[in-house]
Amino acid sequence: MSLFGEGLDAAVQKAFTRPAPRSAGAQMRYLVRQLKGTRPVAELLGVSQRTVERYVKNQIKRPRPDLAARLEREVKARWQPQIRARARQKAATTGGIVIDTRARLGYTAPIGSTDQDRIRHLTVALPPQYAARLFHAQEAGAGERELREIAAEALKEVYFQDAGRRAGQLEEVRFTDVEHLEFEL
Repeated sequence: MSLFGEGLDAAVQKAFTRPAPRSAGAQMRYLVRQLKGTRPVAELLGVSQRTVERYVKNQIKRPRPDLAARLEREVKARWQPQIRARARQKAATTGGIVIDTRARLGYTAPIGSTDQDRIRHLTVALPPQYAARLFHAQEAGAGERELREIAAEALKEVYFQDAGRRAGQLEEVRFTDVEHLEFEL
């Protein structure tokens, strides 16, 4: 998954009201309940149905690292869907989203301006319409590039142009070499 997609998911996961299951047995039991059977879970995780049954009965307690990562990812993707939807809806309509990033930012502007790319550390509150665009693009399966372009457009309007109060002739913002990226609802 992309850096932006993982960042958006992490922001939404902070809204969870209960922690997700941690042990392998509890995670398997949760997935078996969600997918209504051990066979779909086995196909999802790429293991045998018998292996899933053994985890459910706590006969196996420690999965291999690659299976543990897949198991945790699948559980978190399905954990508290209503809370996840409510958090996204709130950010997209009223709350907006905060982006904290350390990246190389530059812009294209008329001749004579200082448009050199440089590393900047920004913490900027983005308006709800950009949160909605980010979440809709993520749900539609947008890749890293598309999410980065939406974030760059948001930074252009909010940070560089200050909602139309300055830098009116700014054409494009370049958002590259992301060292750190974190979202918060």
